[in-house]
Parts: sequence; structure tokens; C-alpha cells
Amino acid sequence: MAAFVSGFSGVRLRHSKAANTCGRKAVIRAVASPVQEVTRDANRNPLAERPPFTLEAVKKAIPAHLWEKNLNKSIWYLVKDALIVFGLAAAAVAINNPFAWLFYYFAQGTMMWALFVVGHDAGHGSFSNNTKLNNIFGHIAHGSILVPFHGWRISHRTHHGNHGHIENDESWYPVSESYYKNEMDSPSKAVRFELPLVLIAYQIYLFRRTPGKDGSHFDPSCDLFKPSERNMILQSTAACLAMVAILAGVGMKFGFVFLLNTYLIPHLIFCAWLVAVTYLHHTDASVPWYRDGEWTYLRGALSTLDKDYGIFNKIHHDIGTHVVHHMFPQMPHYNIVEATEYIKPVLGEYYQKPERSGFLPFHLVRDMIKYVEAIAVPRARKTAEPLSHRTAPYVCDRVTRKWESF
Repeated sequence: MAAFVSGFSGVRLRHSKAANTCGRKAVIRAVASPVQEVTRDANRNPLAERPPFTLEAVKKAIPAHLWEKNLNKSIWYLVKDALIVFGLAAAAVAINNPFAWLFYYFAQGTMMWALFVVGHDAGHGSFSNNTKLNNIFGHIAHGSILVPFHGWRISHRTHHGNHGHIENDESWYPVSESYYKNEMDSPSKAVRFELPLVLIAYQIYLFRRTPGKDGSHFDPSCDLFKPSERNMILQSTAACLAMVAILAGVGMKFGFVFLLNTYLIPHLIFCAWLVAVTYLHHTDASVPWYRDGEWTYLRGALSTLDKDYGIFNKIHHDIGTHVVHHMFPQMPHYNIVEATEYIKPVLGEYYQKPERSGFLPFHLVRDMIKYVEAIAVPRARKTAEPLSHRTAPYVCDRVTRKWESF
């Protein structure tokens, strides 16, 4: 199965055996097709059961044209985003009043996030069929926002290859109670679990990874990387250093306040976007984390969530359509919305319909606050069981085959 589920070569899958079923009480809304909703049994959660379909069956439901990568279209999205970035900066400098700058901070941070998503496609190999071009355009998109393209790409493939596995996933996994109590320092707890500090977690993650894992995305000796990937990590680090040099030159030429207004503050908004979107797609009361023996690639992919971002859906290239992306990351972003409509009848009750957004996605602000602030307080336990969020506090256990609640 691992041969075709990866969206890029060399995905690091830690294989697990097929799971036995387990169950718990839950009420979850889902759709079996674009027009027909399924009412779930209140005494069961389908995600606690092995799906009755295979990844190959889901793949066959998607028409061939949706797998096609269009280089010109991908370049256009990158160029369009870059033009908007420069246009926003020029307009803010020309207008130069406090209200214009406040609008600019958010708008430019959002466009940096859009650039990240284009580079995200390049990292998955869905930008084009040419690896060299993917790497070039990925470095352009990510280097401009101080993201080490190869370092991120490799850690991200680890995330995709192990999503939902409580030990092997790369980001936003529950930490163990013993680690939380005895090893996790206060700053790490604050950045991981408290608003608004959680919104600046991404740059810290690039340098330090997540709690319980060591290394840096800039360090080729990190255990994320193979020895053969050393030069790629150095190339991406060099690209980020080149961008730092450019920013330093801008600061020397126009002053630090200019640099702060035009780049540094929007960059914080970009980081907040990245953290919020990642968190929202992987944290919910309805989705489990699996232990070894229960986890499979398909179950991990099904434990992601689609989200409706209202006006921002197209601005950030439909990244909210996340379930099909986790199943088939090699699919270009401009095809995933249509592809989702084709897979819904196959997924049935295993697909959770996202809450519909208005013009602005205020409901996601509500969810983000709920997910971060409703963190489970560690309780006295005899063993170091996984600690999870109160909004996603269930781990499917390979021994008891039951849901454990914290």
C-alpha cells in the first residue's frame, strides 16, 4: 500500500498491522455524498472502526484528469501571489496611515500564507512532474518567507506518512503525561497550549521541532534526515540565509521600522495562519490518535478534517479541503475540491462535513479558542499514558481495543 499512497518519493512509513475495531459513544454528522447526509449511531464512532473500503477503492473513484499537473497553472498561482504581495506593499507605503498599515499586516500575512501553500505543492511534487522545477519554485516560495524548503518538505512527508500515529506523527500529537509533568518546560507548555503564544509556534518548531523530539530543520544531522539529504538541507538553509541578508539590507537602507511594518509583522500573521490551519485540521473531539497495532495510513488520513474558510478558501488555494489531500498529496491543489465530491460516496459516514462558513470564518476562531484553551489537565495515573486535548481525548488502544478518555 505504501507504494502508491505517498505523494513523493521516499515517504517514511512506519508500518502497522490492521486494526481490530473499537468503539465509544459519539454523535457526529457526516455525508455519504455531496447531497445526502448520514445519521450516525450515537453509540459508535466509525473512525474507531476499520474502514470497509481500501485506499485503492477511493483512488479509483477520482477521474484521471484530476491527477494531472499543469506547470503553467502552478506558475501562474505563484506569480499571481507574488504580484499581490508587491502590490500590497507598494500601496501600504504610498498610503502610509495607521489604518492602511493594520489592513496591510493581515492582508500581507495572509498572502505569505498563500505563498507557503504554493511551495507546499512543490514539496509534495504536485506543482509539476519535474523534480528540479519543483525544488526551484519551492525554494522561491518558501525561501521568501524564511521556510527551509527541503527541511520542511522532509519533515512534512514524515507527518503525512504517519499522520494519526501517536508515537510517529511529526506535529501536534498528544504528549505523554510523564513528559508533560516531568520534562516539558514552562515555555514549551505555553507555546504549545496557550493563546496567543501558540500562534508563534511555527518558527520555534523549525528550530526545535515539537515537544519530545530533538533537532532542527536547518541541521542536516537531525534524525529527520538521511545522510544523502545533507546537501539539500544545506541548500535550503542557505536560501533562508540569503533572504535574511536581503531583509538586513532593506533594514539598513530604509530603517528598521520600515522592515518591521512591511515584512516582520506580516510574517507573524503568516505564522499564525500556518499554526491555526494545521491545528484546526488535526484537532477535534471526533478524531482519534492511534497506537501501533491500530494505525494504518488510511485510518490516519481519515482522521483529518475539512474546514470552510469562507472568503479565504481560494486565497489560500483550498488548503481547507484536507481529507483528500492527506490521502493523495500528489494531487494539485486546484483539483482537490472537485476530487472530494467524487470520494464522498465511497467514504460515506467516514467523511465529516465541515461547518459552513459565512463571508468570514468566525466559527473557526471559536473552534481555535476552544481547542487550545480546553486542554486536558494531567491527572494522577499509574502509568504514563498519552496526554491529549480535551477536545480530542481518545486514543485507540491496541491492547484493550477501547477508547481511553483523559
